[in-house]
Amino acid sequence: MKKKQSSAPPLTGRVALVAGATRGAGRGIARALAEAGATVYCTGRSVKGKPSAYRRPETIDETAALIKADGGNAIAIRVDHTKEPEVTALFRRIMRTHKRIDIVVDSVAGEDPLMGTYGFLWQADLTNADAIFRQGLTSRIITAKHAALTMMPARRGLIVEVTEADMIGGGGNPMAQAVKMAQKVLPLLWAAELAPHGITTMAVTPGFLRSESMLQHFGVTEDNWRDGGKKDSNFLQSESPLFVGRAIAALAADQKAQARTGMLFGSWELARDYGIADYDGRRPDWGRHKIDFSVLPPTWVDLFRAGADLEGRWLTTIAARTRQFRKKIP
Repeated sequence: MKKKQSSAPPLTGRVALVAGATRGAGRGIARALAEAGATVYCTGRSVKGKPSAYRRPETIDETAALIKADGGNAIAIRVDHTKEPEVTALFRRIMRTHKRIDIVVDSVAGEDPLMGTYGFLWQADLTNADAIFRQGLTSRIITAKHAALTMMPARRGLIVEVTEADMIGGGGNPMAQAVKMAQKVLPLLWAAELAPHGITTMAVTPGFLRSESMLQHFGVTEDNWRDGGKKDSNFLQSESPLFVGRAIAALAADQKAQARTGMLFGSWELARDYGIADYDGRRPDWGRHKIDFSVLPPTWVDLFRAGADLEGRWLTTIAARTRQFRKKIP
């Protein structure tokens, strides 16, 4: 009797780039794409002996080492994605080596401390506004531009912008709000431009992400993370960075992914569609989670309530106008 051969991982032979693969969602996505069989380029600014301005210990070298330890293929390259010549050189190097690029996921500045401060419009510190926009937005446009240029000749490819929250809103200060909103809306605009070239693009957000910095915030490790639920019960619905990574890997393997182009998805929505589980077998679903708002200041709850009401009205109005405009187009 012949021994049944196991099928190859779904992304075998594919080449992926994860910008911002140093930590958090970026690291989890890089690991998941490699787990699914892709060769993964891990880029970012933090390398051994030369950490980024975030003052955190994680590096892209560690990410690549974790992938290799699990039997995957990974290449770590230091790239500052705010500098177009470095991004141009990166894509040229990938094409020289592999003659293809199939998947580009951008998670740069996902946990940029400059965007982490909270405050109302009139409290905004604009000292680092230009740096925030350069790091969190301009870098994304630079990378997406060169991803598109590189993918167009083959008429295939997937570009994913990793963002925060599955609504228009996101971010705790005006600069962060502008960046997070653009990360969601730009793929919508790009989708129409790239569809004739066979390229799919969309935005994806994780749920309550158990990144390295979030674990540190709760004073726990990945081994005892549930203890963080004593401080905030919502944390019990959190997901590891690998979860959003597996969701994106499943999306990349879907031959009908083009039907989703331009859209914004939560990791939990993709997980439902593709039957994805976290590394521990859990299926965290932030979208269906009944949020405990008692852990937040009442002022924030009032702001969320008013903001959600206004956003709903805004989107309904825009949708009606868009349908009216569409009827005018031959």
